[in-house]
Amino acid sequence: MPDDPDDAPVYAILGATGGIGSDVSRRLANDGAQLVLGARSEDALDLLADETGGETHPLDATDFEQVQQFVEHVTDTYGRLDGLVNCVGSILLKPAHLTSVEDFKKTLRLNLHTAFFAVKAAARPMMKSDDGGSIVLSASAVARKGLKNHEAIAAAKAGVIGVMRAAAATYAGRDVRVNAVAPGLVETPQSKDLLSSKEGRKQSEAMHPLGRLGRPADVARAICWLLDKEEAGWVTGQIIGIDGGLGTLSA
Repeated sequence: MPDDPDDAPVYAILGATGGIGSDVSRRLANDGAQLVLGARSEDALDLLADETGGETHPLDATDFEQVQQFVEHVTDTYGRLDGLVNCVGSILLKPAHLTSVEDFKKTLRLNLHTAFFAVKAAARPMMKSDDGGSIVLSASAVARKGLKNHEAIAAAKAGVIGVMRAAAATYAGRDVRVNAVAPGLVETPQSKDLLSSKEGRKQSEAMHPLGRLGRPADVARAICWLLDKEEAGWVTGQIIGIDGGLGTLSA
């Protein structure tokens, strides 16, 4: 990172207070980055800001106008946006015939809509910058391999992959890189209910060929790498599987 704090990269994190988002925020802060943290809970944002020194911006990322205002605030305040990460998402394990229409729509809003909104809002200021920028989206191993009872979330995450690839092609000529991480099941507050029983945890671990669940740090390291232009400046349009082998192997 540059010696002058004002020259440090500026990163915006949507879903900053989640298990993965908070780990990403801490790592970037430790590297000296300037952070703008976005999430719904003001209290959780304040706690994370105390740890990272980041600026807080409460918002609902399923509302494009709020995402647009978030990005505009970043560029108005810091003069640029070097990277944006979307860590907003959800988990829904139900077969299609037991998934309500509202649950399906909510799954799309939280996962696919937020990804599209992140790209739509961030692309324009990054295109205008001589340094381009990096957008990192959150897909999932379940969009790469058919798993039972995952129809809604698999559809949403497959859509994220489609958005990522198309956007990577659209903006590559302006040095805007767009990539996605595709985790397996990670131990976060969001997955707590799925792992609440010993049997549920055992089954979840057995699904992953490496025999364990993911940790937020496993995914956060990859996200931070994708943001770094020096380290990953020739990487775009890629799905980085951080999944214990779940997305491509049979346990």
